[in-house]
Amino acid sequence: MKIAVIGATGLVGRLMLKVLEERGFTGQEIFVAASPKSVGKMIKFAKRELMVQSVEDVIAEGCDFAVFSAGGTASKQYAPLFAELGTIVIDNSSAWRMDANVPLVVPEINVDAIKPHHRIIANPNCSTIQMVMALYPLYKAYGIRRVVVSTYQSVSGTGLKAVNQLKNEQQGMVTEKAYHYPIHENLIPHGGDFLPNGYTTEEEKLVNETRKILDAPHMCITATVVRVPVLGGHSESVNVEFEREFDLNEVKDLLRDTPGVVIIDEPEQNLYPMPLYAEGRDQVFVGRLRRDFSQPYSLNMWVVSDNLRKGAATNAIQILESIIG
Repeated sequence: MKIAVIGATGLVGRLMLKVLEERGFTGQEIFVAASPKSVGKMIKFAKRELMVQSVEDVIAEGCDFAVFSAGGTASKQYAPLFAELGTIVIDNSSAWRMDANVPLVVPEINVDAIKPHHRIIANPNCSTIQMVMALYPLYKAYGIRRVVVSTYQSVSGTGLKAVNQLKNEQQGMVTEKAYHYPIHENLIPHGGDFLPNGYTTEEEKLVNETRKILDAPHMCITATVVRVPVLGGHSESVNVEFEREFDLNEVKDLLRDTPGVVIIDEPEQNLYPMPLYAEGRDQVFVGRLRRDFSQPYSLNMWVVSDNLRKGAATNAIQILESIIG
């Protein structure tokens, strides 16, 4: 099998290679591509070194799969070229997520959305993935009328430039800025670009992608995205209004029985999900589960996940595994 990683020198691209190695793809033929400035560099993979090639050269290799983390512009340009040659593309950008002909997949939820004719498959936004992992079993059990989510997103979700900004600001150094403002000792209620309606593109993704993944086009969802001075791991405060009554213990049982979800909810022991626990792990952590007494049929929960792993690299490789079978 030939597998290509496009955008292999970035934060997520490097992690995709690490996850491929962790999950037993070391015997496959792996090709890595990146921007022209990275061509010729060497990347370590499974006790060997891979040379970074141009995307055009990797297309010519006739790969079975191409996993993309190179941004929307590159995905729009190159994904169809791979697909035309029969390569199955798994894309981590926002370029194809809302395309009606492209499945948007979280394997634990809607792997059956992938059909034999699909040659481009979209990986959802990191914040969406962790939220739907927690919502899905509850949606099946109780139905959902409305979701209100506020995110606390780490700088790694923006990329290496943002990581460097936080680290440099923590040390009092002058730094190139990924954000309009300092992020050290600050919160920035701004993710993506602002839209005419006052929301941002990151907030819009949470709404539209959740509806598509859950096949719930009319679900009421509203979102506020906040960037926080944390290196890795996204957190979310999620308020859910169900269509019918629920039992809190049953909610915990449903989540506990969901593959990929871990409950940390022992307030008497001060135990709850935090980015500190999620770092380097593939699970979605849920806690602070409590009834919302201000609204019938409503629940509050706190959801945390490593945004670079389950929120990006791991979910993409899980999609690859599900296709291979």
